Amino acid sequence: MGYRVGVDIGGTFTDFCVFDEQTRDLHTLKVLSTPDRPGAEIIDGLTEIQRRYGVTPESVVYFTHGTTVGVNTVIQRRGVNLCLITTREFEDVLEVARLKMPDPYDLFSRRPTPLVPREKVFGVVERVLADGTVEHEVDEASVLAALDGIRAVGGEAVVIALLHSYRDPGNEQRVREILEREAPDLSILCSSAVWPVIREYERTVTSVVAGYVQPRVAGYLGSLQQALKSVGVPAEPMITKSNGGVMSAELGKTECVQMLLSGTASGVIGASHVARLTGSDNTMSFDVGGTSADVAIILDGQPQYGTGEMIGEFPIYVPTVSVTSIGEGGGSIAWVDRLGVLKVGPESAGSIPGPACYDRGGERPAITDAFVVCGFLGGAELGYSAVKMNASRAEIAIKTIADRLGLGSRETAEAIIRIAASGMYLEVSKLVSRYGVDPRDFSLLAFGGAGPMMACYLARELGISRIVVPLTPGVLSAFGGLIADVKNDFIKTVFTDVEPASAEALRANFRELEDKATHWLREQQGFTGEAQLLFSADMRYRGQSFEIETPLERAWIESGDTAAMAGAFHREHERVYEHADLDAPCQIINQRLVIVGDSPKPQVATIEQSGEPPTPLDRMPVYFDGQTHQASLYRRADLKAGQRFAGPAVILQDDCTTCVLGGFTGEVDPYGNLILTAES
Repeated sequence: MGYRVGVDIGGTFTDFCVFDEQTRDLHTLKVLSTPDRPGAEIIDGLTEIQRRYGVTPESVVYFTHGTTVGVNTVIQRRGVNLCLITTREFEDVLEVARLKMPDPYDLFSRRPTPLVPREKVFGVVERVLADGTVEHEVDEASVLAALDGIRAVGGEAVVIALLHSYRDPGNEQRVREILEREAPDLSILCSSAVWPVIREYERTVTSVVAGYVQPRVAGYLGSLQQALKSVGVPAEPMITKSNGGVMSAELGKTECVQMLLSGTASGVIGASHVARLTGSDNTMSFDVGGTSADVAIILDGQPQYGTGEMIGEFPIYVPTVSVTSIGEGGGSIAWVDRLGVLKVGPESAGSIPGPACYDRGGERPAITDAFVVCGFLGGAELGYSAVKMNASRAEIAIKTIADRLGLGSRETAEAIIRIAASGMYLEVSKLVSRYGVDPRDFSLLAFGGAGPMMACYLARELGISRIVVPLTPGVLSAFGGLIADVKNDFIKTVFTDVEPASAEALRANFRELEDKATHWLREQQGFTGEAQLLFSADMRYRGQSFEIETPLERAWIESGDTAAMAGAFHREHERVYEHADLDAPCQIINQRLVIVGDSPKPQVATIEQSGEPPTPLDRMPVYFDGQTHQASLYRRADLKAGQRFAGPAVILQDDCTTCVLGGFTGEVDPYGNLILTAES
């Protein structure tokens, strides 16, 4: 028995969640992030956890960590000097992409500059056909010529993405052997090893993103391992993955593409747990930190997954929790453009210097400063006393904008908040349109350091009448990483008709995937607990261009029941598109398998009940809707199950502040979650 620790590093704060395996108690903490000293925030947090709760580093038996180092490397374009080797005559794969405009509503939008510019792409002579037949073996002279070009441009790493290598990776492996023999100093990735799927651009761009960030991610994970060892933590660190699972940090050094969206996925996993706990079948998770807001759809208590999620300006096609990121967080800077229009974000104050109200040297106004000027913040310390608020600094910062706009400070502050909410509304509208759902049918589950602060504003914009604020919203992403299962995805492109003649090949392919999955879980991860296998296939009607992932039963696979497989696809097609062609032949493009090793979950205890209304600590003036109102001030720890209160109100706690606008009523559920309901 010992302690399980989950950590999530954000732009402003680093969150900790500590689970006692013996007592099943849960402890939480926030410390300021240290982007100038990566890894130092983890050591600082472990030191503070020992001081507060008596948890020594030696007693930590499980450590999981969500990181944004990969996605930040792409966004900031600070990756390795990368080169790409393709089949000759296919060197323009990244430039051509899918010939789509990034924004169909903007005639001036352009596709982003590739991470590997054209002069660093080299073609080699070889050819694998679509059926896997090797038409031309690798011409070694062309590979050596490509290596000369790589050396000429100072290439430090190479991605090999050859035509149809998902069918037969032999030519990619041969190119790699030649490069390793001639240039052992190069970091080399094969697309068939990263994610061996059909479609040239999708496989190539995913591999390029992976190759671009791998050295930096590997260096970061190595530093993390060393930092934990230096303070005496015996546990091998685990890294949260884009698919909502976890894997070892050691494996993350070579399979970094699996963890590019690890931080955002952890939050959705934690939100899904709370959604099930509160009976919120259809939920929109709303995670607002210091730099960005992340929104995801949770249906029937389960997060939604997809491929093609964006890493900065580029898509990756490995399975990920579907999350939409918006460049507006609590630290997002407000500014006035040259035409005198007020804007918010995407630039953020981060943790250094932070919003002006943090009194750490920041002078430009942030969203958090706007809430201070409106009276919602400033009455208490933030982040477990890591930040002492200075309201006068926020007032000075807001006034620099107010003077340019010709408005008062409070009017300007409210305008900043409303612009942030409208920007969130725009991006959320795109998300719900993609799923074809009505946001008014959903609950808004607000978490992160600034989620409960912004929730009422966004809910009013979207017409959402129910808001859920978890018991410890500021550290829910760390909690999500703590409860995440050991999980991995496996795929094989087959491109076959769904018919009895294909049954044996499908069965053999799934057995191959199962062997790989079991080896990954038991040997590479060292997991010995209970595990489950989830079978599915990417299916389509013959002649369609894209597929629908369709869950399959193991019994159908073992018995060769292709009629049941086709029936499952017809039902899925009906669900997605509201029609199905029962007479049309079906195809399986990819066979998929997910292996899940179940991790222990904390038991959430109920809190003390009371039939009496809560007693406010104080009454305080707050400004919203163009007027000053008197708001009740409560401390979250004092609220008991069953208690109700009316907005406007401000609820204080160590990890965040919840702002309840007029027109909302609040109630505490048996587990301490706040349920805010808009008055009809």
